[in-house]
Amino acid sequence: MTYEERLQNVSVLGAAGKMGSGILLLTAVEMADLSLLPENKDRSFVLNAIDVSPEGLSGLMKYLREQIRKVAEKKTVWLRSMYADRDDLIENYDIIDEYIFDVMNVVRPATTMAAAYNSTLIFEAVSENRALKVKLFTDIDTNNPNNPWYFTNTSSVPISLIEDEAKLDGRVIGFHFYNPPAVQRLVELIKTNNTTDEVVEFAHQYAKKLRKIIVPSNDFAGFIGNGHFMRDALHGMKEAEALAAEKNIPLYKAIYMINKVTQDYLVRPMGIFQLVDYVGVDVVQFILNVMNPFVTDEELHSNLLDKMMLQGVKGGQKSSGAQKDGFLKYKGPRVTSIWDTHKQTYVDIDKFKDECDEMLGNLPDTAVAWKSIVRNKKKDDILAAFFNDLKSSTDLGAKTAVVYGQRSKAIGEKLVADNVANEIDHVNTVMLTGFFHAYGPVNNFFD
Repeated sequence: MTYEERLQNVSVLGAAGKMGSGILLLTAVEMADLSLLPENKDRSFVLNAIDVSPEGLSGLMKYLREQIRKVAEKKTVWLRSMYADRDDLIENYDIIDEYIFDVMNVVRPATTMAAAYNSTLIFEAVSENRALKVKLFTDIDTNNPNNPWYFTNTSSVPISLIEDEAKLDGRVIGFHFYNPPAVQRLVELIKTNNTTDEVVEFAHQYAKKLRKIIVPSNDFAGFIGNGHFMRDALHGMKEAEALAAEKNIPLYKAIYMINKVTQDYLVRPMGIFQLVDYVGVDVVQFILNVMNPFVTDEELHSNLLDKMMLQGVKGGQKSSGAQKDGFLKYKGPRVTSIWDTHKQTYVDIDKFKDECDEMLGNLPDTAVAWKSIVRNKKKDDILAAFFNDLKSSTDLGAKTAVVYGQRSKAIGEKLVADNVANEIDHVNTVMLTGFFHAYGPVNNFFD
């Protein structure tokens, strides 16, 4: 089966979700683009958008139209060549509207799994629930005569377990998009010992067409991305708890301080607690619970996360993409207060910010912001000067940052030692590309 034939009938499970909608958009555009090529004029292309929520599917269709318009506006020259024989399409807006129609015409919303019974390719983007994934794959495979391939977007569940329990015999692969899929360039590719060469070859071809960067990860719970992020987050939470105890201050003040250190001192796009909020307190806890049974030399668990969940503080994102309140409370992109786990209420940052900043000490004059450095060609030299100043400082913030940077490096090195990643460069690429870090965690900055 050729690349085009494999994409003639595709299904996306969990299509109305945060990840599923992005995967659906990318795939719908790719399928529509294929349909416009002269050699495919006799082929039909069907993309089943499967989700249990009719309301979610309705919102999905609106999202698709808005995003496809943006896609079309960026490639009007190519679209003009594809519609060259259409005398009725004169102005750019005519061509754009026609393209939106053609892409939307590929998509078939559905609330039942039966829609996937004729597909040759299944993308799965449901929750990080191994039993659910296996149930869905088994149902489709039992009723689908085409021996479909399964591309699971799981970020934590070992692919071999899904393969074995759903009896898929080499027809499943981990194809882990990063959020949001339409923007993020990284894909972690995870194959099992049985994954066929044809599946791997198609995965690379599909990723190339979508202009994605593939980083291979070995089939271990959490893979590279969550393998690093979850441990990095656990370190941040433990540091906050230790800081609160050592300085005899409320935990919310320590959370503010560690979040500031991880953003401003480590030059990251957001602090570690803000990142946990972005992913979701509940999601982070769930992924840790998935990963923990597979490790024997450490405990991947946080009592602080458990407390936050018991208090009903979950973070995550709204359907609009706006940030929900978690460890931090947000007003637009701005953080306004921190959750007090003792009194179970948010405390305004303005009431304690100056006190905490004074405890941390001043940033060196060589300090730089993530936004100004991330694409700077001389960033390594600039960062080295800043981090050298941190290492020579006795201030609390500087010392905390250096320890954090050393721990981040150790996590990356252990992923390679444990054969989760094949090489250091793969770890660094995931954190640079998937998490937008300005530098890879495995470096010499904090030695």
